[in-house]
Amino acid sequence: MVTSRSTAAARPEGVSLRRRGPVLERAILEATLDQLSSVGWNGLTMEGVAVGAQTGKAAVYRRWPSKEDLVADALQAGLPTLDEAPDLGGVRDDLYELCRRVRDVMYSKPGFALRSVLHECDAEAAERFHGLIVTGVVEPSARLFRDVLQRGMARGDVRADANDDLVIDVIPAMMMYRSKVCASEWPDDEIAELIDRIMVPLVRA
Repeated sequence: MVTSRSTAAARPEGVSLRRRGPVLERAILEATLDQLSSVGWNGLTMEGVAVGAQTGKAAVYRRWPSKEDLVADALQAGLPTLDEAPDLGGVRDDLYELCRRVRDVMYSKPGFALRSVLHECDAEAAERFHGLIVTGVVEPSARLFRDVLQRGMARGDVRADANDDLVIDVIPAMMMYRSKVCASEWPDDEIAELIDRIMVPLVRA
């Protein structure tokens, strides 16, 4: 007699587990993030996602007709949120803590996936993700950095003209550049150096 356990054990890799609806969709999106963070944008295939989700390729294509559509939904569903700026009593500590949170997002699975898209897409494919990146990453993080600086102005430890676009861009630009070009994983001591040597002298009253 063949039991359900022995049938499951004999199931070839990549064959559907008969999941449906939201359960299957979550598995496919999770497999997409896994693929992006392990093999990158160029290595990701719909077939590989189907195997990772243990479903058939047709189940993926029925929901997402293209790789771009699938990746956009996976990133939107998986990107963690930075809800509010830290308030530790001083601009130095607030910037340091916020950078640590941004670092943790960068090195999360969705963060690795997003960076593979940013670094590997050609111009045409990257345009597909521009709105998602702006609304899901750039604008929320800029808002939190502005909140920190605005609070510092109210306390008197940040100069009045520091809260502008170029100043706001310094931290994410440094973090992305050193991550991509210098292979830095931004340990806490490098974050402290960025804040103490660059940001605090740049914004202090």
